[in-house]
Amino acid sequence: MPQIIDGKAISAQIKDEVKEQVAALSEQGKKVCLAVIQVGNDPASSVYVGNKKKACAYVGIESLAYELAEETTQEELLSLIGELNAKNEVNGILVQLPLPKHIDEDAVIRAIAPKKDVDGFHPQSVGALCIGQPGFVSCTPAGIIQLLKRSGIEIAGKECVVVGRSNIVGKPMALLLLRENGTVTVAHSRTRNLKEVTKRADILVVAVGKPRMITRDYVKEGAVVIDVGIHRNENNKLCGDVDYEDVAPVCSAITPVPGGVGPMTIAMLMYNCANAGEGNGL
Repeated sequence: MPQIIDGKAISAQIKDEVKEQVAALSEQGKKVCLAVIQVGNDPASSVYVGNKKKACAYVGIESLAYELAEETTQEELLSLIGELNAKNEVNGILVQLPLPKHIDEDAVIRAIAPKKDVDGFHPQSVGALCIGQPGFVSCTPAGIIQLLKRSGIEIAGKECVVVGRSNIVGKPMALLLLRENGTVTVAHSRTRNLKEVTKRADILVVAVGKPRMITRDYVKEGAVVIDVGIHRNENNKLCGDVDYEDVAPVCSAITPVPGGVGPMTIAMLMYNCANAGEGNGL
């Protein structure tokens, strides 16, 4: 039986550590405050925003909610971000993605001050990660590193394969594994002989966005498999990019969906917010 990597338990540990950090800051007279902006009322986004508010309440971070109408213009949104950048009492700014089609996401991400970029999406944050400088790291990949470390899984010297090359998960994931001294290959939908590439992996991170695409044919015996995907199957049950039932018997450790990577994203957002409150982009 593989080790089931429990994202719920590990995220709870991290949130408890953040709670202590926020309490210590409070004793020094420092408050931590996150501003969350949602444009429109996409149901999935509303759920995510609600979860972020609950996490803030749990760890003691003040949250400011800005729920804007779907027809809000890009200029109005950029103006609000400018105001929040200028407010000393706001430590972190998060704009819930996706945005309505008439708003340029890239322009919005660039408008957030890097020292308040707790999502880790600003080009300055990404550039800092590339060259090993301090900066905020995208929450999902940062959470995956914590899952591995806190589950006793060594990264240094391991063959790591990341399937997916998005700016939010795939690329920063590869850089973080490299930072931990893994030997990293980035694969994607156009990779030739994908099964041969993924079968080399000691640690396989899958963020390809296709339900249950990765079967045991893609996985080396004894590999660690991290599933970033989240979908609903034909029975409306949550599933990932990995066919869990098929893959679990051949790997040494695996993340379930739900309860694996998902809870870590919000835990690491809280971690980033607390560090913004300390004045560190770490």
